[in-house]
Amino acid sequence: MIEVTPQAVDDMMDWLSGISDAEGPGTTRLLYSPSWIDAQEQLKEKFETLGFNCEFDAVGNLFATLKGSEQPEEVIASGSHVDTVTKGGRLDGQLGIMAAYMAIEKLIEKNGQPKKSLQIISMAEEEGSRFPYVFWGSKNIFGLANKADVENIEDANGVGFEEAMHAAGFDYLEGAPKFNKIAAFLELHIEQGNYLEKEGKQVGVVNAIVGQKRYDVVLKGQANHAGTTLMEYRKDTVECFARIVTQGIDKAREEGNPLVLTFGRVEPKPNTVNVVPGETLFSIDCRHTDQAVLNRFTAELEADMRSLAEEMGIEIDIDNWMDEAPVPMDTHLVQTLEEVCKENDLNYQVMHSGAGHDAQIFAPRVPTAMIFVPSIDGISHNPAEHTEAKDIVPGIQALAGAFEKLAY
Repeated sequence: MIEVTPQAVDDMMDWLSGISDAEGPGTTRLLYSPSWIDAQEQLKEKFETLGFNCEFDAVGNLFATLKGSEQPEEVIASGSHVDTVTKGGRLDGQLGIMAAYMAIEKLIEKNGQPKKSLQIISMAEEEGSRFPYVFWGSKNIFGLANKADVENIEDANGVGFEEAMHAAGFDYLEGAPKFNKIAAFLELHIEQGNYLEKEGKQVGVVNAIVGQKRYDVVLKGQANHAGTTLMEYRKDTVECFARIVTQGIDKAREEGNPLVLTFGRVEPKPNTVNVVPGETLFSIDCRHTDQAVLNRFTAELEADMRSLAEEMGIEIDIDNWMDEAPVPMDTHLVQTLEEVCKENDLNYQVMHSGAGHDAQIFAPRVPTAMIFVPSIDGISHNPAEHTEAKDIVPGIQALAGAFEKLAY
């Protein structure tokens, strides 16, 4: 097993998280911004110093490749996204890039050149923080991104996507992707939940990423005077919303893990103290690792909402605007990670990911798996996001062990 010191982890993450467009707390490194360009260029220099051959693709994904001695065409890749949310933490995304670097650095010291090629990918974008588009980096690796989806979008300051991309020195992908010949992909990430911490586990071996259904729902009743409209004559959309939430959450608890149901944004109208709310808009997020269960539960949820609304004489409009299927990880790679953990006495747990990751773009096209390390209190997308360096080390060791089995 390789030896990585917690101090080395802290030093690496302090360096990369310090490349930011704004003063702290937190790191702000948005797609095609000055700090994003700086980070990619500095990573390229660091990788080249270790002997990697580095290239950018058309849109700005950085590929650092250590050529294999016997089967160089077989590429074992790892990495994550280099962009952050506004005032994000020091680990989300960038930890996966630096974990791969530290693991390979130690393997070179231990074993020299790999038989198969090892590759680190610093992906251009995943978060959707600057522009309303996600997975721009990983989608372009496989030629999945559409020009029409981004050519007319702007950031909060009115800067167009194309303008920012061209100013950073990049452009749309034309023709076939150059770097999509990957034999296996591994992504290390903080859990962004508190399961590993609560269970006292060092490493999470991810076997699936949840599917998600998201809804916008509008209830239309009748706005009326709060003092003169008797309770039995009301068409109160907040009351209807409250009954929908209570019934839905109760059923979600009955369904049990790993299903999760969230009622998020709520906008009652006219949203004033002395008027019965005649209209309420709200959002729903439902997730599960099994598509059939997700479909069944949400179909029941929709039917229940319609039934409650009809009972109260309220109109309802349900817009299911996101429907992402669950993504299983590669069985062989999951088994490989389990073997590494057992062989090195790492306390691990096979688990699912409740959040989306670049790995979900890779997994339908390339054998893929993920490694989680614990998150303190599950906090992420926040300057308070933190994992002690000593608790990151086992994840890097698991990643290095998988590299060793796959590439050496």
